[in-house]
Amino acid sequence: MGKEDDGEGGGKVLLTPPLALEGGLAVEHRVPNIVQRILSLFGNIRPGSDLTRFQLPPLFNIPKSHLQMYGESVYCFGEDLLGKCAKGKNPLDRLANVVAWSISTTRPMIFGAAPLNPVLGETHHVSNGNLNVRLEQVSHHPPVSALHATDEQEQVELVWCQNPTARYYGTSVEAVINGKRVLKLLNFGETYEMNSPKALIRFFPVPGSNWVGNVRIRCRDSGLEADICYEGKGFLGFGGNHRSIKGKIFDSSSSKIIYEINGFWDSIVTLKNVHSGETTMLYNAKDTIGELKTPSLRDPEGLEPTESVVVWRELGERILKREWEKAREAKTSVEERQRQADKERKTRGERWVPKYFTVSQTAENGWDCFPKEPTVPPAPIIASQECITD
Repeated sequence: MGKEDDGEGGGKVLLTPPLALEGGLAVEHRVPNIVQRILSLFGNIRPGSDLTRFQLPPLFNIPKSHLQMYGESVYCFGEDLLGKCAKGKNPLDRLANVVAWSISTTRPMIFGAAPLNPVLGETHHVSNGNLNVRLEQVSHHPPVSALHATDEQEQVELVWCQNPTARYYGTSVEAVINGKRVLKLLNFGETYEMNSPKALIRFFPVPGSNWVGNVRIRCRDSGLEADICYEGKGFLGFGGNHRSIKGKIFDSSSSKIIYEINGFWDSIVTLKNVHSGETTMLYNAKDTIGELKTPSLRDPEGLEPTESVVVWRELGERILKREWEKAREAKTSVEERQRQADKERKTRGERWVPKYFTVSQTAENGWDCFPKEPTVPPAPIIASQECITD
């Protein structure tokens, strides 16, 4: 279940377990008769419809927002693969480490349950050791989330700008995570750009959820790239290698393949040198996302009223207790406060501006987010550096 801590002004915050391979929220949050309930929910929606503005009843929500989910994939881990990226001896080693870290951000989903849609201006600020992570919801319609993370000891900086879009296809829902992730290894002057896999939720004939699609990781400074393919089950959900990964690391200028990547993002991924035939382990999911601990509150006075664990505390508690009528009331209350704040800004002739990011949008490049500060300060919430329990 969730963990309550004293928050700002003597109030409470709700901290819930991150999604992991074992235990945690996925075990606690299971909805009975989920397929029948989903079909009833989508009964009046035409295949191909955009679900970006579709509001799910609390029964289909997990007790945390998308903003928290993005953050957890960065700050909650067992083995510190992000810090390891800066410790590679040469550009090839560092790219391989970045590939492993990118795979580690792929976390299990809960079939039939989705995170809450963040409200405009919602923030989330968590530290893990020397890694400080801050997120902000910089747009509500369309939903755009910005992330900035820095580790001053390892000289690592990470910036995300993500704009998810979901569509209903009759027997499935597909969510495309638009935008890019930029990882900078400052000691080496290297910048890595990458995209995200798509989330596929299939209802028939075999219900389930998985990550699918292609991810490209590119470092223009070293001239090296990696292509990764997340493969789901075959047509209609039968056959195929569930949760498998295949890919390659290659030289951008010559397209010469250096390494082949094979495995499963929820277990072991290996790296094979195509010249020597030597195979080494690239990623072990159990070491990184096996059984993750719930973050804890270190500094109640440092919490902002816009912090996710404050904004969604009451609704999250009602979801965990399965008090669905009270959950609907709590969700309506959060949404009404957002509408009222928007109305008041319009009355005053004001335009909402993000607190921590500068945002731009173009037809060619989509959304871009730029941190206003060079580094992220330590956070009031901390994630354990030893997230795996024996």
